[in-house]
Amino acid sequence: MKRAAQGFTLVELIVAMLITAIVFSLGYAAMNQAVGNRERLDANAARLKALQFTVRSFVQDFAQIAPRPVRAPLGAEYLGSVVSGQNELVLTRGGWMNPVGGQRSTLQRVRYALQDGKLYREYWTAMDTTLDPPPIRRQLIDGVRSLSFRFMAEGRVWRDSWPPPIPSTTPSEDDLRWRPIAVEVTLELEDMGKIIRLVEVAG
Repeated sequence: MKRAAQGFTLVELIVAMLITAIVFSLGYAAMNQAVGNRERLDANAARLKALQFTVRSFVQDFAQIAPRPVRAPLGAEYLGSVVSGQNELVLTRGGWMNPVGGQRSTLQRVRYALQDGKLYREYWTAMDTTLDPPPIRRQLIDGVRSLSFRFMAEGRVWRDSWPPPIPSTTPSEDDLRWRPIAVEVTLELEDMGKIIRLVEVAG
């Protein structure tokens, strides 16, 4: 009873405070690690979701390539239904949904372009467009090192560009309607390496 009336000594208080500080520091470290792990998991999930959306966009667009050339923005020339360039691909696709029944075609002109490590998908609201209005752009994924395409022509011959060489200097309408049998896209990411997807063109 006498010991209880005297209370705690200074040494006992210091030891108790030290133990409390150690427990709090361990708890904070564990909580901080848990928060960091959650942030990394969320970042990885968002990255995977962006990649899945990008690949799904490739598949939906390439599978529905339509044999419809378009008028060039300037002049009376026409561009082929599929035209590839360095770090970009322009194509006409079908199946553009029109849920509100607007006065427009179900065909859509789409462009994939790699700029400053970011992959964009663009589309025009009309097929035969001028320079105005500009296309509607959406970023698909960042951290892209390279983007390349290959095209399977008749005879299952692979080509690095499209359209294939045309003997005539003036391509005919049929030449402009040429479509590949399949499109292979190679996307190299900084964190995931190379992703290769082969898409068969319908029809």
